[in-house]
Amino acid sequence: MQEIIKLKDIARKYTIGKETIHALKSVSLSINKNEYVALMGPSGSGKSTLMNILGCLDTPSSGEYILNNIAVAGMLDNDLAEVRNKEIGFVFQTFNLLPKATALENVALPLVYAGIPKAERDKLALEALEHVGLGNRITHKPNELSGGQRQRVAVARALVNKPAIILADEPTGNLDSKTSIEIMGLFEEIHKNGNTIILVTHEEDIAKHAHRIVRLKDGLVESDQLNQEFVTVLNN
Repeated sequence: MQEIIKLKDIARKYTIGKETIHALKSVSLSINKNEYVALMGPSGSGKSTLMNILGCLDTPSSGEYILNNIAVAGMLDNDLAEVRNKEIGFVFQTFNLLPKATALENVALPLVYAGIPKAERDKLALEALEHVGLGNRITHKPNELSGGQRQRVAVARALVNKPAIILADEPTGNLDSKTSIEIMGLFEEIHKNGNTIILVTHEEDIAKHAHRIVRLKDGLVESDQLNQEFVTVLNN
């Protein structure tokens, strides 16, 4: 198996006034290519901080982070942004779509940052929207789409750069249960196509879609186990 993420003794502390908060104390974690991992933990466990570090949105106070053979822990913001745009596709709970832009324009946005010409951007964005079942909605703006369709646009945007990793933060948090199941089915399909998926959630039924569950508590990894339901399916 090819290792795509390696964290070694990652710590992150914040100083607020005279108080120092140790959001992550010492986290070591390896994730292989094409794994499907859920990060879980209660509020204050450090899972959001860890997600921000994994997504190159934040840097650790100490420790080592190797992402797809690139040492990113001590990188400057500009270099981090470049790695982030190339290696990681993000899906957020709040969709983070531009309200005045069409579905096609929203999906093409990462390609603008990558400096890809417009004709090529539109072609790739259309392919990504077709992949998530929204090829007939390319001119619609977010307020003309349902919550599930908006999240599909966000997933298409995450896929458009063909990143190695999809990082999904509470991707069903704003969706009803039927739509949540549809979106999780879409993630399963993306995983089968070869992407590594890291899912951040506090919902057990959503985490069960992942093949491995890492639980955090008080800034440390409390447990790291294969999903037994998935193991049972494999063995039958």
